[in-house]
Amino acid sequence: MISDAPEDDTWRGNGFTLIEMLIVSVIMGLVVSIAIQRLANTKGKTYLTSMKADLRNLVTAEVVYSTDSLRYTTLIGPGGLQYRVSTGNTGPAIALTLDGFTASIGNTKTSKTCTIFIGSTALPPATEEGVPACR
Repeated sequence: MISDAPEDDTWRGNGFTLIEMLIVSVIMGLVVSIAIQRLANTKGKTYLTSMKADLRNLVTAEVVYSTDSLRYTTLIGPGGLQYRVSTGNTGPAIALTLDGFTASIGNTKTSKTCTIFIGSTALPPATEEGVPACR
């Protein structure tokens, strides 16, 4: 009988079996899916951090404005607050209250919003004056 296989079996030990390749592929797929999930969570946290920073900056701008004019304002730009939001953030929506103001801000990449208040009128989810909170 004529055969194309070599007479010795030394070629059989070189390389990977199909099962070994499948196992490696499955493990790599799991690692990649975990990495992508963590990256998505990190991006979400970045958006929230950006919105919170913008709200803190808004409070600073309002304090500076109120020092000069003895009142808070909802106006941003000439004659009002010298304030700009970070790229991707929307708003802020500022509302004056009897003894301060409330503000909320969003981001184009997430459905979450962050709020802050100064004075006695809370704006959920913010529950502590001057401390931004998000939901």
